[in-house]
Amino acid sequence: MNIKFALIKERKNPPDRRVVLSPQACQKIINDFPKAEIIVESSDIRVFKDEEYSNLGFQVSDDVSDADVMLGVKEVPIEVLIPNKKYFFFSHTIKKQPYNRNLLKAILEKNIEFYDHETIVNSDNLRLIGFGYYAGVVGAYNGLRAYGLKFGDFNLPKAGTFKNRTELEAFLDTIKLPNIKIVLTGKGRVGNGAKEILDHLKIKEVSVEEYLSNEFNEAVYTQIDALDYNEREDGILLDINDFFNNAEDYKSTFMRFAKVSDLYIAGHFYGDGAPFLFTREDAKSKDFNIKVVADISCDIDGPVASTIRPSTIANPIYGYDPITETEVDYKSKNAIVVMAVDNLPCELPDNASRGFGDMFLEYVIPAFYNNDKDGVLERAKMTENGKLTSRFSYLQDYVDGIEH
Repeated sequence: MNIKFALIKERKNPPDRRVVLSPQACQKIINDFPKAEIIVESSDIRVFKDEEYSNLGFQVSDDVSDADVMLGVKEVPIEVLIPNKKYFFFSHTIKKQPYNRNLLKAILEKNIEFYDHETIVNSDNLRLIGFGYYAGVVGAYNGLRAYGLKFGDFNLPKAGTFKNRTELEAFLDTIKLPNIKIVLTGKGRVGNGAKEILDHLKIKEVSVEEYLSNEFNEAVYTQIDALDYNEREDGILLDINDFFNNAEDYKSTFMRFAKVSDLYIAGHFYGDGAPFLFTREDAKSKDFNIKVVADISCDIDGPVASTIRPSTIANPIYGYDPITETEVDYKSKNAIVVMAVDNLPCELPDNASRGFGDMFLEYVIPAFYNNDKDGVLERAKMTENGKLTSRFSYLQDYVDGIEH
């Protein structure tokens, strides 16, 4: 079956330079799936220039309305949604986000068959594609940068000033870290992206026990998972699945890390009902030693108490005064420095797009040609024939504007 895919222009502000498929990924699709056709909507902000696509033989045009499947990254403005098409992008609606209710309504009214990148999961409901890995890479870099700005030990430029990760890592090679202790939460894509930056700097990785009890004459880090910083209220030791299924039975033990850490990189997934890692009261404690928080997960007023708002690529850091629980200048004496940029992969759009495209190529494109044998498209499909699919019927009251 011949399918025409279109890479659509990103129109959300602030501008996002990422794209679902790099020119090389497009070429691989055409080679692997001869019935695929790809056209590219002209864009002056995309990280890959129009010519990079046209030089490989792809049609670049201001009008892609004859395509079947529209591939974007961020929300598409309602007025440019083309009726009766298939669309892929991040809609930020699956948690009933109030600011995008009208977008989902419009998708239904325009009879669009919609797939959210977040809903592309395997049979165990684990996400197959995302930008999380590069959020981790940039987040760890930004956390180190924030530390340098606060204490003046070294000066790193913004990640977005580098053409790609290779340049970023080359600059990292020029700095010397003081003897700081870094705690990293999360062992998924985000946490592992962050870990790679710490490993690139040759920071010594130590076990939880060593980290908590030893002093070091060099920078060290420990990467911890949910059961390292939570325990059951009743003290019974069970496995990680118990934590995921019964998070409300747990309490945080993160303070044991907060007492000895200088920099905290938050790369964990936070589930509803799980205990906060540290509360506003915890942050007031004289034992609380963390001076810089790089909150990649960026849940506002959530498990990391110092994250009181998202920050931006333009202004990535702010200060949090634990005593007054308010935002202050990050250089002020009592301030915990907070880096909570919520669109980190935008700072390395070249690498982030290539990595995302590799996953899209592996998991999504084949489903169009193998009769969706693994059910990837079926699970991801949010709307069809002007209605929510059964898997996403829980959004009906949100679409109808009914508050609970």
